[in-house]
Amino acid sequence: MRQLLLICATLLALFNLVTATALTYKLSANEKSCFYAQVDKKGLKVAFYFAVQSGGAFDIDYVVYGPNEKIILDGTKERQGDFVFTANEIGEYRFCFSNDMSTFAEKLVDFEIAVENEERAELPTKEGTPPEHMSGLEESLFKISGQLSTISRTQKYFRTRENRNFSTVRSTEARILKFSIMEVVIMVTMACLQVFVVRFFFQGARKGYV
Repeated sequence: MRQLLLICATLLALFNLVTATALTYKLSANEKSCFYAQVDKKGLKVAFYFAVQSGGAFDIDYVVYGPNEKIILDGTKERQGDFVFTANEIGEYRFCFSNDMSTFAEKLVDFEIAVENEERAELPTKEGTPPEHMSGLEESLFKISGQLSTISRTQKYFRTRENRNFSTVRSTEARILKFSIMEVVIMVTMACLQVFVVRFFFQGARKGYV
């Protein structure tokens, strides 16, 4: 029971080292929108992930600004990105998305901003517990934390692929429907023209006999 409480307390300490914001935002055509993250200490790791879930060609422009308005990351017509950089300045970091390249298409963007502290939490110790045991437990917990992060990234990747494939399927269905309607209209038009031509020839033949 004590070991279970020890593990729970350690996991809570690990989660307190990360401040994350995960959002899904719909970006209208010709719209630019920015989101902010506060860094209170130099040397912290800032993780930035985004993926365009739907809209247009699944691409978007992005820029990351530091507290002094210096551009840290930027890209144009990117479908997704996963970056980690070190915050060398204390202050507010700005993460901007732009949909200027689209005239009509809206973009649905799934993104996450996380400020991570590299310092490891001090595990709560129990009297009489050998240091080797605590060290092994600490390494196991941090390994589990890393594996959970990898699983989360993988889930986001497959979710993005699923949304894009679903959008492609819907687009294909719409095109098939349009071409089917056009084909029916063309067939009906050709049938009417054939009837008209045949009637015209028969009427001309009757006039010749008269």
